[in-house]
Amino acid sequence: MQTLTQQLVSAGLGNRVLTEAQLARIVTGTRQRRYHLVNRATRAGEIHRLRRGLYVLDAKLRDNAVHPFALAQALAPGSYVSLETALAHHGWIPETVHVTASIAPGRKSLEVQHAVYGSFSFHPLAIQKGYFLELVERLQHDRQSMFVARPIRALLDLVCLRKIEWQGPGWMIEGLRIDPDNLRSVTAADIGSLRPVYKQKRANAFLKALAKELALD
Repeated sequence: MQTLTQQLVSAGLGNRVLTEAQLARIVTGTRQRRYHLVNRATRAGEIHRLRRGLYVLDAKLRDNAVHPFALAQALAPGSYVSLETALAHHGWIPETVHVTASIAPGRKSLEVQHAVYGSFSFHPLAIQKGYFLELVERLQHDRQSMFVARPIRALLDLVCLRKIEWQGPGWMIEGLRIDPDNLRSVTAADIGSLRPVYKQKRANAFLKALAKELALD
């Protein structure tokens, strides 16, 4: 085991997503020494660089496999998992989703491709101030925290991102293959929680039409 890897495991950081600042607190000496130790551990396959300044130990050195949703939060702090990824997670769509898609604060989209951990995408949306995490839940998995949109929030995020116009329930049932029973599980409280969320008129019109379709308006 490489020197840096031993230090991280001994410090109880083996299961964490690690930042450059955390490495600096563990590795004594110069920045150049830390750089060489990180490179040696990376070449040995014991540490994986997610992106500049962000690292994770290999699965064989961790107590639990790192969850892609937790990685998404580390890659874009303040983001939450949504869109098709959250819909698949909740069992609302049957297809396997190969990209961990999230909504992120700010104005810039971001895509991260990693040979070991897969693909991640981050998308900004026009959200009213104070409502960014409306109907977003904090989940725990193997002591890893992650924020995931509830199904109806993920669906409306998708509507907002793709600029979908309401044309009846066909896009959801036939296009996304959402079971009508899942749509019927949406409550009036859910609709009410989402009404003040989006700045986009198209998303709000879709929400209003959906509420009428479900007899919740």
